[in-house]
Amino acid sequence: MTLNIEIFRVINNLGKQYVFLNPSVVVTAEYTIYLLALSMLVYWFTRTAANRMMVIQAGLAFVFAELTGKVLGLLHAHQQPFAELKDVNRLIEHGINNSFPSDHTILFFSVCMSYWLVRRKWGWLWLALACCVAISRIWVGVHYPVDIAVGSLVGITGALVSYWLVPKLSFIAVFLKRYEQAEQRIWPTKG
Repeated sequence: MTLNIEIFRVINNLGKQYVFLNPSVVVTAEYTIYLLALSMLVYWFTRTAANRMMVIQAGLAFVFAELTGKVLGLLHAHQQPFAELKDVNRLIEHGINNSFPSDHTILFFSVCMSYWLVRRKWGWLWLALACCVAISRIWVGVHYPVDIAVGSLVGITGALVSYWLVPKLSFIAVFLKRYEQAEQRIWPTKG
């Protein structure tokens, strides 16, 4: 048995040993994506330039990372553990397709790393959430550890590239300025 499968079994079998944790792990694996989307809206509508730039960086980080992930998925492919292994503790429904790399992990690490790069104080909590989501995807039986490891590296790399590149793109500053002018006409700030 390979190390990838051994680590998968250790994490996935936790769901058999600690059944009482399964509902919270399922929520983490499936529904925290809505929390992440809500966070982007909240950061955007706090109406500070730093938060808005952070949201733009996070969005572009995800696009860069997801495109990279799709290319990697063309170079290497395997199905979800529940489709390839026996006796998998499968806790959520998921279609059978290429699970390499994990899209959830790419999303969470690209966005949460972007948050950390701009807002270190709260960024640690977001990175902790990304780690919890990553582990939960193994726990529920839909990803191997290698899917998670590569997804996290791709997401982090996307965040770093976006953090470096976005401030250099003048059209983003122009877009943001025009957006804020239009927003001020529609929804003026007090004072």
